[in-house]
Amino acid sequence: MKTAAQFSVPYFQFLDARGELAEPPPGLALNALIPVYRTMAFTRAFDARAVALQRTGQLRTFPSSLGEEAATVGLASVMRAEDVLLPTYRETGAFLWRGVTPVEIFLYWAGDERGSCVAGPREDFPISVPIASHCGHATGVAAAFQHRKQARVAVCVLGDGATSKGDFYEAVNLAGIWRLPTVFVVINNGWAISVPAARQTACATFAQKAIAGGIPGVQADGNDVVAVRHVVGQAIERARSGDGPTVVELLSYRLTDHTTADDARRYRSAEEVSAAWAEEPLVRLRKLLAREGLWAKADEEALIADNQARLEAAVAEYLATPPQPLTSIVDYLYAELPAELVAQRAELAAREGGHHG
Repeated sequence: MKTAAQFSVPYFQFLDARGELAEPPPGLALNALIPVYRTMAFTRAFDARAVALQRTGQLRTFPSSLGEEAATVGLASVMRAEDVLLPTYRETGAFLWRGVTPVEIFLYWAGDERGSCVAGPREDFPISVPIASHCGHATGVAAAFQHRKQARVAVCVLGDGATSKGDFYEAVNLAGIWRLPTVFVVINNGWAISVPAARQTACATFAQKAIAGGIPGVQADGNDVVAVRHVVGQAIERARSGDGPTVVELLSYRLTDHTTADDARRYRSAEEVSAAWAEEPLVRLRKLLAREGLWAKADEEALIADNQARLEAAVAEYLATPPQPLTSIVDYLYAELPAELVAQRAELAAREGGHHG
């Protein structure tokens, strides 16, 4: 017997849970991590405020990103403005880094269509709630970049459960064949709602699913923002230079419920969650910055105060935003409405007119 082929999946971690940096990647500028930390901290503060709004009936169902701040902010921080993000619903940190405002995010989770019409970045895709369906969209975006000879990259972010869908495999296969400028970032937070990773796949890693598409797969500690920026940055520049797609798996952990409609206590133990808190990303980065003399107690206190002020201003603006007309439910679905929706729209308009009358 001969071996037909052999593969391996590299793993990267630079900043451990104690905040100690070992073997840093070439060219690492520690002061560049300060704005990254600030956005990670604001993401966590936003998250807590959004959950509080939902619990008081002022927001619809909200998917917390608690514990995944290094993954989401880190991946966005190595994208260029002209690259395109194709997100799912847990990338609040990436939205904030890319310039989406807190008010726009609140509006989205309130069911307001204006939450998908952000002032910037205009070409990023709206949140994909269906699982993995946006993987095909990412290949389409990347194919357009390739066809136009644009040095731009489509960054598709998905959860570990999404890699079990055919949409993911089909997108990876096509991206590999056409060497599309795409990066598939799989944030493995341990759970696909109530299904643990071990029951989703027999694979040792999610990154190795890239092998079936003939493209590289790489894994990193997703709570280590230095590693996140390194592996995602390398994958993006590889795609930008014409060398094709990559699957990047970021190991993290969802420290709270899947959404505000979930109760994670039904399917995982308090001991498991407690152990995961010891690995969380903000504290380790703050320890590193403090050790390097780049962050002090006064900086942290000022940041907390600033974040709270920004959030309260955003909440006030969000709550004061007049509601959209009922017809907005169908107004943005088509360039020209089909006949059956024309009738429904007329019914909605009449109902609203009656309400105000």
